[in-house]
Amino acid sequence: MKKVISSLLLVSMIGFSLPLASQCNPDNFANACIPKLASGFNFLKSYKVDGEGGAKDKVEYSYVFTKGTQYMINLCANGSATDGIVVTLFDSGRNKVATSKINGQFISAIAYPCNATGIYYIQYTFDGSSEKCGGSALGFKR
Repeated sequence: MKKVISSLLLVSMIGFSLPLASQCNPDNFANACIPKLASGFNFLKSYKVDGEGGAKDKVEYSYVFTKGTQYMINLCANGSATDGIVVTLFDSGRNKVATSKINGQFISAIAYPCNATGIYYIQYTFDGSSEKCGGSALGFKR
């Protein structure tokens, strides 16, 4: 009996001493994005971009945009500016209206002048992203 208890104790100690896999903490990135909105834009909402843990190849949110308002969506990630995270904006008909990957280049923010009120879809994908972890902030100005 002592042998079994000793073995279980040893196994549990080894289990606790193994390093944990890195985990995405997108709150840190989302909060870091807020002050990076361009001058004149007011903060609306932050988004977590967490593609870790499984076969997530995209993360998507929706937001109602209003006609006559300009919106900005920026990205924050570890390492390089966007770490291969791409934000793409779709209108209510699922037509692509803006993206942060232009001619193979990743940009850290997109601006969109809304000409039709409706639900818009903000989609994050990972194009060569090393960590699939980041954050984003949505802002507006009229």
